[in-house]
Amino acid sequence: MSNNQPQKKLDLVIIGNGMAGLRTVEDLLAAAPERYNITVFGAEPHASYNRIMLSPVLAGDKAFVDIQTHDRDWYVEQGITLHTGEAVTSIDRRRRMVVSESGREVGYDRLLLATGSRPFIIPVPGHDLDGVISFRDISDVDRMVKASENGGQAVVIGGGLLGLEAAYGLHKRGMQVTIVHLMGTLMERQLDPTAAQLLQHSLAQRGLSFRMKAETAEIVGQNGKVTGLRFKDADKSLIDAEIVVMAVGIRPNIELAKKAGLHCGKGLVVNDTMQTYDPRIYAVGECVEHRSSVYGLVAPLWDQARVCANHLAYRGHTHYGGSVTATQLKVTGIDMYSAGDFADGEDTETLTYADIRRGVYKRIVLRDNHIQGVVLYGETRDGGWYFKHMQAGTDVSDWRDLLLFGKAFVEARDPTQSPTREAA
Repeated sequence: MSNNQPQKKLDLVIIGNGMAGLRTVEDLLAAAPERYNITVFGAEPHASYNRIMLSPVLAGDKAFVDIQTHDRDWYVEQGITLHTGEAVTSIDRRRRMVVSESGREVGYDRLLLATGSRPFIIPVPGHDLDGVISFRDISDVDRMVKASENGGQAVVIGGGLLGLEAAYGLHKRGMQVTIVHLMGTLMERQLDPTAAQLLQHSLAQRGLSFRMKAETAEIVGQNGKVTGLRFKDADKSLIDAEIVVMAVGIRPNIELAKKAGLHCGKGLVVNDTMQTYDPRIYAVGECVEHRSSVYGLVAPLWDQARVCANHLAYRGHTHYGGSVTATQLKVTGIDMYSAGDFADGEDTETLTYADIRRGVYKRIVLRDNHIQGVVLYGETRDGGWYFKHMQAGTDVSDWRDLLLFGKAFVEARDPTQSPTREAA
């Protein structure tokens, strides 16, 4: 075929209209806008929205329209066929065809799975009662908002970021909220015990209640509706609740991939180019397992989307090597930041700064004068600076005494001690 002849467009089908899949589409359109006829299937009825911003919607700080990312006109303008409220139920790899719940069949040359994750629902008795709600999409938020209209009591199971955001949102909506957490400290994956205690104290001052080291025995109901929650303690104690929100974690949504015979572990297994074991099928986002890791934060998903788009655009010179993640958190106006491994070890040393009256706490873990982990509470502006030095493997021995005071103090002494452009 002559090089002057236009290339025949290939058919690309994307299952999942969430943030990871849509970001891949955006990057692909920027790199090779004429390469594919694109069809997108989304199980939700909406065009697209920023799932990270569900918490402000629940708290009443934003409306749903504020968090929508692309309206239907955008898909039309980009020449994308969009099917919303229509889940794909099967993938026929032999015929290279996807089949939706309405019976619609669409063929593909390339297929991208961006099916995200599902909330984990603890299978205790009563978990299927009316009033048990997960916190994953806008329909969950709508249910919580409706339930909060009459006030009353809510129980949130899970003391991670999502649980705390749900609790604070319901509290702002006028409910009395109790957070039930299996562990002894909140957000144990992101915070050390000191920062976690500061957080719990601050949230308690704002009006939230806590049951720590508490395990749910059952959710109690009457006439099919939630009335309370019983614990597994010696007294089998009971607290009243009009709603119970489960925020205990997510699981990769890989049922469709498994049914299609694709190789799955914790998630849908991909290589460094985001290909599954079927080279025509790619995957990105929370459904993916890469080098034995699954990711639920945005930054790794953006990295995956960029690499995937490059390969779909036939610009296959990038590889995804995994992500070292940093977490910038904001719960109820409280700033927190954590990155790396901040656990004590025999070969580590820890620098700490605490000004409890001001609500400021910093913890930096070093190994051989290299930053291994950081926890910041209340004052987080230097989080990214610490993270860049951690990624760059900077030897901090020359300014170790100033490390807790942050970027301004270190660079005032020696302006060259800023991470390289490559590290940044």
